[in-house]
Amino acid sequence: MSDKDKKNNLTIPSLETFSSKTELVMSEKNCRTLEMNCVDELCDKTYKPHEHRTLSHPNNFLGAFLHLVKSSLGTGILAVPRAFKSAGLLVGLIGNILIGILCTHTVYILVQTSEKVCSKGKIPSLGFANTAEEVFKQGPKCLKKWARVSRAFVEFALVSTYYLGVAVYMVFISVSLTKLFSFYYPEAAAWDRYLLKLVIMALLMVLCQIREIKHMVPFSFIANVMLAVAFGITGYYIFSGLDEVDLTKLNMSNGFSGLPSFFSTVLFAMEGIGTIMPVENSMPEPKFLGTCGVLNSAMIVIVFFFTSIGFLGYYRYGELTEVTIMKNLPDDTIPAQIAQGAIAISVFFSFMLQFYIPTDILWRRLKQMVPEEKYNICQIWLRIIMVAVVTAIAIAGGEDLGSLIDLVGAIFFSSLGFLVPAILDIIVNFDDGWGPFHWKLLKNLCIIFLALFALISGSYYAILDMIK
Repeated sequence: MSDKDKKNNLTIPSLETFSSKTELVMSEKNCRTLEMNCVDELCDKTYKPHEHRTLSHPNNFLGAFLHLVKSSLGTGILAVPRAFKSAGLLVGLIGNILIGILCTHTVYILVQTSEKVCSKGKIPSLGFANTAEEVFKQGPKCLKKWARVSRAFVEFALVSTYYLGVAVYMVFISVSLTKLFSFYYPEAAAWDRYLLKLVIMALLMVLCQIREIKHMVPFSFIANVMLAVAFGITGYYIFSGLDEVDLTKLNMSNGFSGLPSFFSTVLFAMEGIGTIMPVENSMPEPKFLGTCGVLNSAMIVIVFFFTSIGFLGYYRYGELTEVTIMKNLPDDTIPAQIAQGAIAISVFFSFMLQFYIPTDILWRRLKQMVPEEKYNICQIWLRIIMVAVVTAIAIAGGEDLGSLIDLVGAIFFSSLGFLVPAILDIIVNFDDGWGPFHWKLLKNLCIIFLALFALISGSYYAILDMIK
């Protein structure tokens, strides 16, 4: 055998020439390969949704914080003093803080639930309705068939919430304009029932044809400026009269009868459950939850403002507190008239953005049944019809703005804000357990009970007030 052949035999051993040393080296390589495969599998098990999101317009901490605060600090805050009137000053103060904590907790478990099913299903992000569907899909076998039903329920509740919410907006606009006009034209007091709402309807049928959110930005800016003006003037009137308050005329507690109205009104005003998942999904980093996360930071600000406005509003006007604090402002002063006009303009231009959300959900459902060439005309008619339906609801509600607010809060915000997150949290923790002594299960059952209490009692008293 030549030297060249010997060299080849040394470098490319056959089975006969394998030594124990060669086998040991190969085994170590196999172990390293196996170890790398195990690491890959571990990475797959710890899928982090935030790391897989592709966002064209990502939100940082400040952006998400401002979105949450804006979604809750709307015109509903002006009805909170009336909620304090229903419950009493002391009960309202304690109750408002407790509801704020509870709202924060149910949002927390909703986002946490969404993150769990996203991680398990390797999905970057999910909306509210899709989260409900995915929870049922990944849940116990007996619940899988209810996945589509759960999604449909959440979508129906979201659509109904927003449409009834904008009906409240329309009543709010007409009430504010009636108060403003009637000072100069007393006959305008009769316009609120039909005339003003029909005029508002005609204008909104045109403006609600705007289909892109980016085209609504100028209107949203105007709405925010007008809202700030109205809040500022209202605050001036509240603080300027605090020294005139007679504490003996203020009720610390109004018993059980006032609780349903209080609970429903605060829920309507504070709960922004429909915007939670879009805001969280827009964040590329997991900073939404946590002790100093977006949620806790925003809710501290929100609860502070709601408690302050509710407490001071009722403290200032006592049993004379109206369904919206704007109605307590004097008719004969220019600042108060500016505030009335500003709040009407703010709500009017906020209408389109609130109207966009349910219409978009509804259109995505309906477009599957419409030929593509008829998309445009069908969208036009859908928006016209829905504005007309909202107007009909507003007319039916009449001046019972408080009852309408209570009804929306009782039925839909209690369902979406409390009932659904608690049920989803029970299901998503079914396999891993509900903690020592099933405390998570017991806690969620208490939330479900509270939601059902708000739904039944709040709806009953709201409907009772409407038919009186």
